[in-house]
Amino acid sequence: MRAYQVISYETNPELVETKEPTPGNGELLLEVAACGLNFGDLLMAKGQYQEKPELPFTLGMEVAGTVRALGPDTDGPAPGTRVIVGGGSGGLADFGTFPAAKALEIPDSMTFTDAAAFQVAYGTSHVGLDYRAGLKPGENLLVLGAAGGVGMTAIQIGKLMGATVIACARGKEKLAVCKEAGADHLIDSESDDLREAVKAAGGADVVYDPVGGEQFKAALRACNPEARILIVGFASGDIPQIPANHLLVKNINIMGYYWGGYNRFKPEVLRNSMATLLDWYDQGKLKPHVSSALPLEQAGEAYELLRSRKSTGKVVVTTGRG
Repeated sequence: MRAYQVISYETNPELVETKEPTPGNGELLLEVAACGLNFGDLLMAKGQYQEKPELPFTLGMEVAGTVRALGPDTDGPAPGTRVIVGGGSGGLADFGTFPAAKALEIPDSMTFTDAAAFQVAYGTSHVGLDYRAGLKPGENLLVLGAAGGVGMTAIQIGKLMGATVIACARGKEKLAVCKEAGADHLIDSESDDLREAVKAAGGADVVYDPVGGEQFKAALRACNPEARILIVGFASGDIPQIPANHLLVKNINIMGYYWGGYNRFKPEVLRNSMATLLDWYDQGKLKPHVSSALPLEQAGEAYELLRSRKSTGKVVVTTGRG
């Protein structure tokens, strides 16, 4: 079978031929149909991610496909079931083995491409905004990096939760996508004064920040009293230093937030969130924005779209098996 693997942290990943894996205890064998790409994959390929699989390994954090077999003494979705799995790695291949406990059946209405674009981005935004930040109806939600994979889902979920959404993205083209997703106010990070634009829109009660850097600093200064700032990531490459006196004066909370971490100490949070999200999808309330869907042979090009930030929403790689 084919697999897109990291052989060395000093070289680019490559598509290789390898043996089809066999599921062990607690695992299932998945025939992969599609895999969603994430910024964390780029870090993992360089050995810079929170989790560091043993080399060589197959990239691909979120995967959709059909269960083909269960390992010994394993309870899980029956063979033939269409599922999504957040496996950490292993998704960019024709077949992969994953923990059966992490597999979730998807609705008949959900395509494999949508499924592969769904779990990490929507899960990150929903758990962050609902469970961590406690976003309330009527509050102002500022979304930084709003045209990216998680940013687009934060707009949609924020609107579903009753917030007024302020979207910050780079350039008119990306802002148009944010408006289509439901944003109420648009800020161009290339030309607008972020702090002044947010204050003009009523200030921020919750900040959703996968960017960091100068945008974090401006957003902090535009926060209302008792605001909550979610630290989702540092796509800018700049980890900001936080002036504690600003937090004190305005009673602001800054929350570190790593969605995947809940798998280790509170997996029920992720399960409950995903049940809600899949129900919303089945009701037609959510629709993933997939800007590009490329075949496995073009996985390198797909990652370049992500790396160069030329994509909006999600980039998905398909195997032709679903």
